[in-house]
Amino acid sequence: MKIVTILGARPQFIKASVVSSAFQRAGINEIIIHTGQHFDSLMSDIFFQDLNLPQPQYHLNIHSLNHSAMTGRMMEKIEELLDDKPDWMCVYGDTNSTLAGALVAAKLHIPIAHIEAGLRSFNRQMPEEVNRVVTDHLAQLLFAPTNLAVQCLENEGISQGVHLVGDVMMDAILQYQAKAKQTSDILARHQLSRNEFYLATVHRPSNTDDRVRLSYILDSFTKLDHPVVFPIHPRTQAQIDKMELSHYLAADSIVAIPPVSYLDMLALESACRCIITDSGGIQKEAYIFGRPCFTLRNETEWKETVDIGWNQLVQPENLSESIANFTRPSECPKLYGNGDAATQITQILLNL
Repeated sequence: MKIVTILGARPQFIKASVVSSAFQRAGINEIIIHTGQHFDSLMSDIFFQDLNLPQPQYHLNIHSLNHSAMTGRMMEKIEELLDDKPDWMCVYGDTNSTLAGALVAAKLHIPIAHIEAGLRSFNRQMPEEVNRVVTDHLAQLLFAPTNLAVQCLENEGISQGVHLVGDVMMDAILQYQAKAKQTSDILARHQLSRNEFYLATVHRPSNTDDRVRLSYILDSFTKLDHPVVFPIHPRTQAQIDKMELSHYLAADSIVAIPPVSYLDMLALESACRCIITDSGGIQKEAYIFGRPCFTLRNETEWKETVDIGWNQLVQPENLSESIANFTRPSECPKLYGNGDAATQITQILLNL
């Protein structure tokens, strides 16, 4: 069996590391195409190194463009590489790379396997929401991480080819947590003690492109009762500089650091008091580690974490108050499977 996998962004590298390992064990021939959507070494290369992800056979180096230009150029280049059609096209999540791969495969009549299918924020203003909806409606195999994702697909009339397998991020955490504990020195490097700091990530345009909103976020970080460790996305750093907000980063209460490796991120997530983020995947990682999460968005595709009380959607101006008044839920039920999603995905593909 031959599978072409499209990757382009940090979360996809992490997910693919466990799925690609399962493919290798099963003798599946996988061709990896890296679109280059995340091109910075701290957002891309380091994940291939840390997670032993096979190096891409092709690197398209397409990045720093608007959505239409990026997706179009990716489609053009991906199609050029598919003269020898694979049995399946495998795509992950909801990026422009995901959409480009799915559209090319659909037009070339290559069946599509979508990993992390069925997620919905119900906000079509988010490019990611458009990408995931279109990809789900093109795919022949839809690997859903949660019961809610399955229900969302059913609500849109998608029932054939849907498989509830759990979340490959659970696989990754279980696989790499011990390695992170052994090899990461990020806590010692920044003199961080367990449960004595907050962890924050901010990268979405809804937060970074609005000076008032971004100012509220950074100001809130200075008002919390413990330091905030803040790995800054390159795009966020550029906006902070452009909007002349760098003075916030000089505050003693903010530990501003460059983007970190996945292993360092696991070490920070497992040791922090709580997580402040606008990322989708980090909301889920917070839950898996039993850390309260405060999500700087109006909606989330991981609604189940909100429903059971571990995740709160907050506005920047209410962040410090929400953290101060948070009551830790008494239960943390298993939501994302048993850590065998990659094995299930591989077996389903082989059975077909």
